[in-house]
Amino acid sequence: MSKELFIQAITKFALGVILVGLLVFLPAGSIVFKNGWLFMGTLFIPISLAGIVMMIKNPELLKKRLNAKEEQEEQSLVVKLSGLMFIAGFIVAGLNFRFDWYMFPKGVSIGATVIFLVAYLLFAEVLRENTYLSRTIEVQENQKVIDTGLYSIVRHPMYSVTLLLFLTMPLILGSVHSFLIFLVYPFIIAKRIKNEEQLLEKELEGYCEYKQKVKYRLIPFIW
Repeated sequence: MSKELFIQAITKFALGVILVGLLVFLPAGSIVFKNGWLFMGTLFIPISLAGIVMMIKNPELLKKRLNAKEEQEEQSLVVKLSGLMFIAGFIVAGLNFRFDWYMFPKGVSIGATVIFLVAYLLFAEVLRENTYLSRTIEVQENQKVIDTGLYSIVRHPMYSVTLLLFLTMPLILGSVHSFLIFLVYPFIIAKRIKNEEQLLEKELEGYCEYKQKVKYRLIPFIW
């Protein structure tokens, strides 16, 4: 692992903590926002642990995961829409606390936290199965189709997992209004998958055969 990669990883992590913290706690108008602290811990502790593991065992994968710049115009739009969703959702969650709007019961937040942590373990498993995963859509040199493990159930298990992760975020924050905002994510990710599969069909050998073998894109027996 290079010193440059280490600095890049630490910098991005620190900036992420600061940015999300500001988006959640500034609108809340208080640091006594228990759901906000629960969310921060649930989000960033697993991320830090995963980053440390990748630094030690697979720095090349970490490098791919840190690269979030999309070259394709359509995918760049998808990333921007996702970013707007996060910003709006976190701000509304903070406002939800400040103005004492209706919040989900405590049990919902606790249950969502458990689901989030399980989903993050699945996220780690997907990364273990497919070391070609980057945050941008591309076909890498010597890349091959992965059809084992979770990839034998759905073609895009990474997106299936992020669906769980992102939809539980507003539940952990306790915000009904934020949850409604995050419900746009399935539509955003569906657009990304459609575009990604067009690329994979053209450039990744064996992907068309894989599509015939594994019928479902995101959710078994549904889509």
